[in-house]
Amino acid sequence: MFIPYVGNIGMATYLVGVTAAAQNKKLMHVWDAAATSCLMNRRHSDEALRSRNLFTRRKGIIPKKIKLEKFSSTSIKKIVYLHQILNMDYKRILLKLSGESFMGDDGYSIDYQRIHHFATEVKSAVDLGVQVGVVIGGGNIFRGVKGAGRGFDRRQGDYMGMLATVINSMALQTVLEELGVEAKVMSALKIEGICDKIFYKNAIALLEAGKVVIFSAGTGNPFFTTDSGAALRAVEIGADLLLKGTRVDGVYTADPEKDPTATKYDEITFDECYEKKLNIMDLTAFTLCKENNMKICVYNANIPGNLRQILENKKVGTLVH
Repeated sequence: MFIPYVGNIGMATYLVGVTAAAQNKKLMHVWDAAATSCLMNRRHSDEALRSRNLFTRRKGIIPKKIKLEKFSSTSIKKIVYLHQILNMDYKRILLKLSGESFMGDDGYSIDYQRIHHFATEVKSAVDLGVQVGVVIGGGNIFRGVKGAGRGFDRRQGDYMGMLATVINSMALQTVLEELGVEAKVMSALKIEGICDKIFYKNAIALLEAGKVVIFSAGTGNPFFTTDSGAALRAVEIGADLLLKGTRVDGVYTADPEKDPTATKYDEITFDECYEKKLNIMDLTAFTLCKENNMKICVYNANIPGNLRQILENKKVGTLVH
């Protein structure tokens, strides 16, 4: 039997398991073990996909038709799940949320129900096998720019805002763990005993281990927004998509909350955004994404299920490319 080299032991087991199961109905337990192994080890999914394509092109290795009724119901679920993982456009994402989105209707700085909503959304992405990084603003607690307008030194105010993002990140981590999702807070500032210093290789290793990584403290420098921090982290970890969660359902020709005649774009290019002067992110963050071919999806993060629909290639929000 020809077995191509793969960088993923789980995928290699998957290939062997599928072949064995297809050739011998008595070896269904081999498939179960193989599928479980693959699901537990999602590293190097791109290599796995290339290897799967190479493998299935070999004539006679896998029959064109496998009767699903011959498999157990558990095995069928694993087959469908594996198919979803291998054929997803977005295997690693960076989700950017504003600090204000954590506020409740009463204007309190951190509302548990709001955080639970976003944690549930993140969990739905993790359940699909997607690797998730998160960046949260700190505007619900303190914003450096507003602080400067009230007499605070801008530099000091920005550092205060960075600490606010750490608080929000810890809150999201807590609720994610309540939901059974492993999460790690990393910070651009060194805060021993609370979170690790951000280093992209460590972050990628955590993502590949199936953990949600929450990046806090922005870029670690004053005069930069958390949008810039999100763009930087998305590029660093090699994300397939940067998602900006807002309270509107995409990018419009004008502010839809102020102009009822504004129309929504389903897709738009970076250059068109520049020409039309659309304020999607701050210019520094937007330029960083453009120069690194980082796609951006702007969507309404307050609607349950929206994040999962985007990952399942449904038309939600606006894609900037």
